[in-house]
Amino acid sequence: MNNTIIAGIGGYVPDNVITNDTLTRFMDTSDAWIWERTGIEERRYVTRFEQTTATIGAEAAKQAIERAGISKEEIDFIIFATLSPDYFFPGCGVLVQRILGLKDIGALDVRNQCSGFLYGLSIADQFIKTGMYKNILLIGAEVHSYAMDFSTKGRNVSVIFGDGAGAVILQPSKDPARGILSTHLHSDGADAEALSMPNPGFHCGVHNPDWKPPVPEQKYGGVFITPDLLAREDFYPYMDGQAVFKKAIIKLPEVIMEALTANQYQPEDLQLLIPHQANLRIAQLVQQTLKLRDDQVFNNIQKYGNTTAASVPLALCEAWEKGKVKEEDLICLAAFGSGFTWGSALLKW
Repeated sequence: MNNTIIAGIGGYVPDNVITNDTLTRFMDTSDAWIWERTGIEERRYVTRFEQTTATIGAEAAKQAIERAGISKEEIDFIIFATLSPDYFFPGCGVLVQRILGLKDIGALDVRNQCSGFLYGLSIADQFIKTGMYKNILLIGAEVHSYAMDFSTKGRNVSVIFGDGAGAVILQPSKDPARGILSTHLHSDGADAEALSMPNPGFHCGVHNPDWKPPVPEQKYGGVFITPDLLAREDFYPYMDGQAVFKKAIIKLPEVIMEALTANQYQPEDLQLLIPHQANLRIAQLVQQTLKLRDDQVFNNIQKYGNTTAASVPLALCEAWEKGKVKEEDLICLAAFGSGFTWGSALLKW
């Protein structure tokens, strides 16, 4: 059976640097307040009306294709992970296909938020191992800056997130010393609303007992976007930060150990752990729990904020560019986020 290797990797962040001090123009916050809670110093935002999730994903993809040493015509499947698609439908996969001018290959969109890239990686791994595809383009990309509440009311969420994209080309290999060793995926929907953007949506009163129909006698339509929803500005992301933090610092170490144990390794065997860049404090606690050295963990949330589905490939790309990823290194990727969903992947580079 083939092993799945990362043959090329690419990353893209917009040019617009938004520091913590920049955000003080819009809300009651400070550089110290943000840094102490998140470890973030700055993030990037796209150029409004010029860039989208699909366009920045395509930029990362171009770099990954070039570094893989293939032509775009050799790509035979696309997987696109994001929580911030350009359209409600269709997904970003077909938009990237159009941007890159690819033939009529399949395109799959993954909506698993922060763990979306790892879910996509697991799916791609199965396709490669079974011989169905030979060059899979996997993208994780996000544009959060279009959907945040930049008032003081929304600061707990808006200061955390940034825009960016990462991409990889996945190929089969017969080399037993390289490739994805295993992937591990989990979810628990018990606290789905703790990190969510429920509106606009079709949930009506199913998940929200306080919901009332905008027009009681209306039998069809009118529940997706309503005047009441707009008047209340009830269309921003919601996060119970403490609930997310408490769950993440338990589940991330667990799923990392699951990957290591499945392949008969210990934390000290890792050359590099790349966690989802949710919060530097979470990553530091995970590092302490696993007793990892500083040189065994790579974080770049300080510069880019939380880019959800883009954060793992973006961090992996930067680590590779800095020479921190070498051939046959044992690398673990791990993520936790909305859903809640979480996962890990262990690979030999």
